[in-house]
Amino acid sequence: MAQNIRLITDQDFHDALERQSILRVFKDDHIVDSGGVLVRFDDNLVVTQTSVSEVSYHSRNECEFFATRKR
Repeated sequence: MAQNIRLITDQDFHDALERQSILRVFKDDHIVDSGGVLVRFDDNLVVTQTSVSEVSYHSRNECEFFATRKR
């Protein structure tokens, strides 16, 4: 069973980046991205990639991010 962990701090994002965790991104209580891995982040932006040609940019202030980890 998978465990969903909300990413809030820089350390949370750094851990997800190192583990290459699968992310889910929510905006206004709707899922806007799923199944991608974290590529890059800073104070304002989070970049995810789901395939070679599909890269998404999300506002860190407007979205909620969850990492999926296997137990």
